[in-house]
Amino acid sequence: MSIDQRLQALGIDLPEAAAPVASYKPVVVHGGLAYVSGQLPFIDGKLVTGRLGEDVSLDDGTAAARACGIMILAQLKNALGSLDKVESILKLGAFVSSAGDFKDQPKVANGASDLMFEIFGEAGRHARSAVGVPVLPLGVPVEVDAIVAIRQD
Repeated sequence: MSIDQRLQALGIDLPEAAAPVASYKPVVVHGGLAYVSGQLPFIDGKLVTGRLGEDVSLDDGTAAARACGIMILAQLKNALGSLDKVESILKLGAFVSSAGDFKDQPKVANGASDLMFEIFGEAGRHARSAVGVPVLPLGVPVEVDAIVAIRQD
């Protein structure tokens, strides 16, 4: 089953890859790796905003991280032409805008991590960071970046 077929079976429609909001490239491919810049959460075409532990629930934060993961896939497909070129998700970095007493950043990051496993199976298991920060660009609750091994055929 191709990755596109897998996405379809899971009911996931990839959005258009978001344009950069500053001076950077969304994806850089070098030496068999794709480095994906931090992606922001869009749900139903709208940017999600807020902070965990204040005005964003754990469930909504997890959904926002999943939305970041979906945008990572959209960026990879745009850069590589096909998600079937993904060999393995190596690492995700999740940044969670959260109140000082919020301690569930890893649970929020699972939204993106679980998505990668759903799509790529064992090749979607990865190393990860989940870091609490006071604020993120455009007021989003989560930003996720990735390092991905790509097939060289």
